[in-house]
Amino acid sequence: MSLARAGDTRWGSHLKTILRLLDLWKPVREVLIVLSREGTDAKTRGNALGMVEKMENFEFVFIAHLMVNLLRKTNDLSQALQLKNQNIGNAVRLIEDMKYDIKKYRDDGWVELLNEVTTFCSKNEIYMPNMKDVIPGRVRRTIDDEPQTYLHRFRADIFYQVLDLLLLNEMNERFTNANSELLTCIACLDPRDSFQTFDHEKLLRLAELYSDDFNGFDLGQLRIQLNRYISNMKSNEVFSGLRGIGELVKKMVQMKYHITYDLVYRLVELALVLPVATATVERSFSAMKFIKTDLRNKMGDNFLTDALVCYVEKDIFASVENEAILQRFQAMGPRRCQLPAIGKKK
Repeated sequence: MSLARAGDTRWGSHLKTILRLLDLWKPVREVLIVLSREGTDAKTRGNALGMVEKMENFEFVFIAHLMVNLLRKTNDLSQALQLKNQNIGNAVRLIEDMKYDIKKYRDDGWVELLNEVTTFCSKNEIYMPNMKDVIPGRVRRTIDDEPQTYLHRFRADIFYQVLDLLLLNEMNERFTNANSELLTCIACLDPRDSFQTFDHEKLLRLAELYSDDFNGFDLGQLRIQLNRYISNMKSNEVFSGLRGIGELVKKMVQMKYHITYDLVYRLVELALVLPVATATVERSFSAMKFIKTDLRNKMGDNFLTDALVCYVEKDIFASVENEAILQRFQAMGPRRCQLPAIGKKK
C-alpha cells in the first residue's frame, strides 16, 4: 500500500488518496513528526508540524470520512463516464441510482458517519469533543435561541450543506432531467442483444429534441422508417452480435442502409457526435496540463492540437513504426543530412 497522488479531475484518485491516508494514519503521522523535527529547512519543518496538527483535529477526521463515503457512492458513475465505449443506458441508470443513494445518505447517514468517526478517533487517540458542549466564542443562532453546540456545527454546517451542494447543485445541474431524457433516448439505438433497448416512441422523442434536423414531414416519415428498420435489423443476421452504435453505423453504410433508412441514420449520426457519449473531451482537457507546461506555454494552437492528438490517441500512434515516421519527416523537405535508418529488431 502507498499514498496515491490526487489528480485534478479524476474522482477515483481522491478516493484512493483518502483511503490510503486513513489506512496508514499512524505511519504517516510518525513520518510527519520526524520531518517536523529533522526537516532540512524551516519551511519543511513548519509544513510538517502544521499537517500533524491538522491530522490530530477532529474536524479533519470528520471531513475525511465524509469525503470517503461520498466518493465511494460516486465512484461507479465516475468509472462508467470515463469508459470509451460506455453503455449510455447503464450510465443514466447509475446517475439516478447515485442521486437516490446520496439523498438516502443525507436523510439517514448522520448516525452511521458519527459512529465511524468516533471509532476512528478512539483507535488513533484523537481528542473528540462532546457533541453537546457549547462551542467557545460562538453566537446564538439556533432555532430555539440556544448556544451552538458541536453537534449543530458538524451536522448543520458541514454534513447537510455538503450533501445539499453535491446533490442539488452539482448532480442536478450536471445531470438534469432533460439531459437524462436525451441519454435515455439515445440508448434506444444500442444494437446489443438484438436491439433489446429499441423503443419506438423514445426515438421519435429524440427526433423532436433535434427540431432543427427533423421537421414535421420528417417526423411522419421517421415513424414509418423505424418500424421497417427494427423489423429488418432483427431478422438480418448481418446485424447480430454488434457491440455498439459505432459498429452499427459501419454496418449500415456497408449494407447501404444509410440510404434506405436515411432518417434513422441521421438519428444515429446525432448520437455519435454527442460529446457526452464518450470521455474524449474530458481526456483532452486533462491532457493539456501535460502538454502545455510552464516551459512550453507559448506554443501555438496548431502545434498544441497536434500534440494533444498524439497524446490522447497514444494507443494508435504506438502501432506506427518509427522508421515510417523518420521517412515521412525526411520527405517533408530538404535536410542538411540524411536521417539514419533504424535497424529492425531480431
